Amino acid sequence: MTLPSRMTAIAIRAPGGPEVLVPEGREVPSPGAGEVLVKVAAAGVNRPDVMQRKGLYPPPKGASDIPGLEIAGEVIALGPDVKRWKLGDKVTALVAGGGYAQYCPVHETNALPLISPLTLVEAAAIPETFFTVWHNVFERGALQRGETLLIHGGSSGIGTTAIQLAKAFGAKVITTAGSPEKCEACRNLGADVAVNYKTEDFVAITKDSTGGKGADLIVDMVSGDYIERNYAAAAVEDKVWPLIAAHKVKPVIYKTFPLTEAAAAHALMESSRHIGKIVLTA
Repeated sequence: MTLPSRMTAIAIRAPGGPEVLVPEGREVPSPGAGEVLVKVAAAGVNRPDVMQRKGLYPPPKGASDIPGLEIAGEVIALGPDVKRWKLGDKVTALVAGGGYAQYCPVHETNALPLISPLTLVEAAAIPETFFTVWHNVFERGALQRGETLLIHGGSSGIGTTAIQLAKAFGAKVITTAGSPEKCEACRNLGADVAVNYKTEDFVAITKDSTGGKGADLIVDMVSGDYIERNYAAAAVEDKVWPLIAAHKVKPVIYKTFPLTEAAAAHALMESSRHIGKIVLTA
């Protein structure tokens, strides 16, 4: 397969509002050692992307200036020393940047296989949120069966993921959200208690719901400044992929936009009207 030399990517023209996101032509990147090049079918939109667009979150050293931290698509080129993947494999991956583009290089250890019943759009909504929740709630927080998890922002991509994973592993879930509709969505995903923080006292309700004990662990990632770059994909593949295959958890997709309409996707994210994930499609 002959690769094109140019691609469409979303550039940040200058720090600012959603309108600074503009499509532009870029050279198609070449995969480095241990990397694969993915033809991007879909890319997740996340809060750190918004922070980067505003100039508040510089990309890690050596990372692309193109925003986008999670993608799904087809492996179309292999860099030197790639062992796990072959041409034509469908993958989803966490990247340090570059996701808002038609092609994106990925280190082979940050990619996971597309599995049934996931679509490519659903797969693109997984890495950032599922890796983040697994790392913070289960590895760092060591949430155990029977414990209570309090999740702020339960209708966000992080929140909807945390609700499902915590329930799948036997925890009690209390969550906050900003409207009756969002609280109902959280309960439909499995939350035991959903508190409208605009009209109710979540501290009092949490204590009442736990017999005065309070939550064992609290997830508060509403600010969006939560991503690290050293997640072990193998921990997620071992523990979470079987739950997806068994239809026990799945990403909640609110809306998709074409890649070239990234500005509209960011405007929606900042409106906070969404429940679940926003995804760009190539």
